[in-house]
Amino acid sequence: MESGDRAGGIRRAHVGNMANKTRSEIVDILTVLTEQHEQVDELFAQLESGKGDRTALFAELADKLAAHAASEEKVFYPAVMRKETSELLHESVEEHLAIKRVLADMLELDPDSDKDEFDAKLSVVKEQVSHHAHEEEEDKLFPILRKAMSKVERADLASQYLAMFETLVEEEPRRNVPGETTEAAPLPPG
Repeated sequence: MESGDRAGGIRRAHVGNMANKTRSEIVDILTVLTEQHEQVDELFAQLESGKGDRTALFAELADKLAAHAASEEKVFYPAVMRKETSELLHESVEEHLAIKRVLADMLELDPDSDKDEFDAKLSVVKEQVSHHAHEEEEDKLFPILRKAMSKVERADLASQYLAMFETLVEEEPRRNVPGETTEAAPLPPG
Protein backbone atom coordinates (compact mmCIF):
# COMPACT_ATOMS: atom_id res chain seq x y z
CA MET A 1 0.00 0.00 0.00
CA GLU A 2 1.31 3.46 -0.84
CA SER A 3 2.31 5.54 2.18
CA GLY A 4 -0.14 8.24 1.15
CA ASP A 5 -3.05 5.84 0.60
CA ARG A 6 -5.69 6.25 3.28
CA ALA A 7 -8.64 4.64 1.51
CA GLY A 8 -7.59 1.09 2.32
CA GLY A 9 -7.32 1.68 6.05
CA ILE A 10 -4.58 2.54 8.42
CA ARG A 11 -1.14 2.91 6.90
CA ARG A 12 1.63 1.14 8.78
CA ALA A 13 3.49 4.41 9.44
CA HIS A 14 0.27 6.04 10.58
CA VAL A 15 -0.44 3.22 13.03
CA GLY A 16 2.98 3.62 14.60
CA ASN A 17 2.53 7.38 14.89
CA MET A 18 -0.90 6.96 16.46
CA ALA A 19 0.49 4.87 19.29
CA ASN A 20 2.55 7.88 20.44
CA LYS A 21 -0.16 10.55 20.35
CA THR A 22 -1.97 12.00 23.35
CA ARG A 23 -5.54 11.08 24.22
CA SER A 24 -6.94 14.21 22.61
CA GLU A 25 -5.05 13.56 19.36
CA ILE A 26 -5.77 9.87 18.88
CA VAL A 27 -8.61 8.38 16.94
CA ASP A 28 -11.47 6.42 18.47
CA ILE A 29 -10.91 2.64 18.85
CA LEU A 30 -14.09 1.99 16.89
CA THR A 31 -12.73 4.03 13.98
CA VAL A 32 -9.40 2.18 14.16
CA LEU A 33 -11.12 -1.22 14.03
CA THR A 34 -13.48 -0.17 11.24
CA GLU A 35 -10.54 1.10 9.16
CA GLN A 36 -8.68 -2.16 9.74
CA HIS A 37 -11.76 -4.08 8.61
CA GLU A 38 -11.80 -2.01 5.41
CA GLN A 39 -8.09 -2.64 4.85
CA VAL A 40 -8.66 -6.40 5.16
CA ASP A 41 -11.59 -6.17 2.73
CA GLU A 42 -9.24 -4.53 0.23
CA LEU A 43 -6.65 -7.30 0.66
CA PHE A 44 -9.33 -9.92 0.03
CA ALA A 45 -10.32 -8.10 -3.17
CA GLN A 46 -6.71 -7.94 -4.34
CA LEU A 47 -6.23 -11.67 -3.67
CA GLU A 48 -9.44 -12.55 -5.49
CA SER A 49 -8.46 -10.45 -8.50
CA GLY A 50 -5.50 -12.76 -9.09
CA LYS A 51 -3.25 -9.78 -9.78
CA GLY A 52 0.02 -9.15 -8.02
CA ASP A 53 2.06 -11.46 -5.83
CA ARG A 54 -0.60 -13.64 -4.22
CA THR A 55 1.89 -15.17 -1.78
CA ALA A 56 2.93 -11.74 -0.50
CA LEU A 57 -0.66 -10.49 -0.42
CA PHE A 58 -1.77 -13.53 1.56
CA ALA A 59 1.14 -13.13 4.02
CA GLU A 60 0.07 -9.51 4.57
CA LEU A 61 -3.57 -10.52 4.99
CA ALA A 62 -2.75 -13.35 7.40
CA ASP A 63 -0.43 -11.11 9.45
CA LYS A 64 -3.04 -8.37 9.70
CA LEU A 65 -5.81 -10.81 10.63
CA ALA A 66 -3.59 -12.51 13.24
CA ALA A 67 -2.41 -9.22 14.78
CA HIS A 68 -5.96 -7.82 14.73
CA ALA A 69 -7.45 -10.90 16.40
CA ALA A 70 -4.73 -11.11 19.05
CA SER A 71 -5.00 -7.40 19.85
CA GLU A 72 -8.78 -7.64 20.12
CA GLU A 73 -8.55 -10.73 22.34
CA LYS A 74 -5.88 -9.33 24.67
CA VAL A 75 -6.72 -5.62 24.78
CA PHE A 76 -10.06 -4.67 23.21
CA TYR A 77 -12.41 -7.45 24.32
CA PRO A 78 -11.29 -7.51 27.98
CA ALA A 79 -11.64 -3.70 28.14
CA VAL A 80 -15.19 -3.70 26.74
CA MET A 81 -16.49 -6.74 28.63
CA ARG A 82 -19.70 -5.90 30.46
CA LYS A 83 -23.05 -7.54 30.92
CA GLU A 84 -24.50 -6.12 27.71
CA THR A 85 -21.50 -7.15 25.58
CA SER A 86 -20.65 -10.54 27.10
CA GLU A 87 -22.62 -12.69 24.66
CA LEU A 88 -21.29 -10.81 21.60
CA LEU A 89 -17.71 -11.04 22.85
CA HIS A 90 -17.95 -14.77 23.53
CA GLU A 91 -19.36 -15.24 20.04
CA SER A 92 -16.51 -13.08 18.69
CA VAL A 93 -13.73 -15.24 20.15
CA GLU A 94 -15.47 -18.32 18.73
CA GLU A 95 -15.58 -16.62 15.32
CA HIS A 96 -11.88 -15.80 15.69
CA LEU A 97 -11.20 -19.47 16.37
CA ALA A 98 -13.05 -20.55 13.23
CA ILE A 99 -11.15 -17.97 11.16
CA LYS A 100 -7.82 -19.10 12.62
CA ARG A 101 -8.59 -22.71 11.72
CA VAL A 102 -9.13 -21.85 8.06
CA LEU A 103 -6.09 -19.55 8.04
CA ALA A 104 -3.96 -22.36 9.50
CA ASP A 105 -5.08 -24.61 6.62
CA MET A 106 -4.31 -21.88 4.10
CA LEU A 107 -0.82 -21.34 5.49
CA GLU A 108 -0.02 -24.89 4.37
CA LEU A 109 -1.01 -24.11 0.77
CA ASP A 110 0.67 -22.25 -2.06
CA PRO A 111 -1.75 -19.62 -3.43
CA ASP A 112 -0.66 -20.38 -6.99
CA SER A 113 0.12 -24.11 -7.23
CA ASP A 114 -2.79 -25.04 -4.89
CA LYS A 115 -5.03 -22.41 -6.48
CA ASP A 116 -8.38 -24.26 -6.41
CA GLU A 117 -8.12 -25.31 -2.76
CA PHE A 118 -6.60 -21.99 -1.72
CA ASP A 119 -9.32 -19.98 -3.48
CA ALA A 120 -12.07 -22.11 -1.92
CA LYS A 121 -10.65 -21.51 1.55
CA LEU A 122 -10.15 -17.81 0.74
CA SER A 123 -13.85 -17.56 -0.08
CA VAL A 124 -14.78 -19.23 3.23
CA VAL A 125 -12.47 -17.10 5.37
CA LYS A 126 -13.60 -13.93 3.58
CA GLU A 127 -17.22 -14.71 4.43
CA GLN A 128 -16.30 -15.50 8.05
CA VAL A 129 -14.30 -12.28 8.43
CA SER A 130 -16.98 -10.18 6.75
CA HIS A 131 -19.72 -11.56 9.00
CA HIS A 132 -17.61 -11.10 12.13
CA ALA A 133 -16.31 -7.61 11.30
CA HIS A 134 -19.30 -5.98 9.69
CA GLU A 135 -22.36 -7.77 11.04
CA GLU A 136 -21.26 -8.64 14.57
CA GLU A 137 -18.76 -5.95 15.53
CA GLU A 138 -19.70 -2.89 13.48
CA ASP A 139 -23.49 -3.44 13.44
CA LYS A 140 -24.05 -4.87 16.93
CA LEU A 141 -21.09 -4.34 19.28
CA PHE A 142 -19.90 -0.87 18.25
CA PRO A 143 -23.27 0.89 18.80
CA ILE A 144 -23.37 -0.50 22.37
CA LEU A 145 -19.84 0.76 23.01
CA ARG A 146 -20.54 4.22 21.58
CA LYS A 147 -23.21 4.61 24.27
CA ALA A 148 -21.33 2.86 27.10
CA MET A 149 -17.88 4.45 26.72
CA SER A 150 -16.74 8.05 26.65
CA LYS A 151 -14.63 9.44 23.81
CA VAL A 152 -11.65 9.58 26.18
CA GLU A 153 -12.11 5.92 27.13
CA ARG A 154 -12.32 4.95 23.46
CA ALA A 155 -9.22 7.03 22.68
CA ASP A 156 -7.27 5.45 25.55
CA LEU A 157 -8.29 2.02 24.35
CA ALA A 158 -7.22 2.89 20.79
CA SER A 159 -3.76 3.79 22.07
CA GLN A 160 -3.41 0.50 23.96
CA TYR A 161 -4.76 -1.52 21.06
CA LEU A 162 -2.53 0.14 18.46
CA ALA A 163 0.59 -0.30 20.59
CA MET A 164 -0.04 -4.06 20.67
CA PHE A 165 -1.16 -4.32 17.05
CA GLU A 166 1.89 -2.48 15.70
CA THR A 167 4.25 -4.67 17.70
CA LEU A 168 2.54 -7.88 16.64
CA VAL A 169 2.12 -7.09 12.94
CA GLU A 170 5.88 -6.57 12.61
CA GLU A 171 6.57 -10.05 14.04
CA GLU A 172 4.81 -12.11 11.33
CA PRO A 173 1.99 -13.18 13.67
CA ARG A 174 0.58 -15.55 11.02
CA ARG A 175 3.21 -18.01 12.20
CA ASN A 176 1.40 -18.25 15.57
CA VAL A 177 -2.01 -19.04 14.06
CA PRO A 178 -1.61 -22.85 13.78
CA GLY A 179 -0.92 -23.00 17.54
CA GLU A 180 -4.10 -21.01 18.30
CA THR A 181 -6.65 -23.39 16.78
CA THR A 182 -7.57 -25.69 19.67
CA GLU A 183 -9.79 -23.38 21.72
CA ALA A 184 -11.18 -19.87 21.74
CA ALA A 185 -9.23 -17.16 23.50
CA PRO A 186 -10.23 -16.72 27.16
CA LEU A 187 -12.27 -13.72 28.23
CA PRO A 188 -12.77 -12.15 31.64
CA PRO A 189 -16.18 -12.64 33.30
CA GLY A 190 -18.92 -10.34 32.04
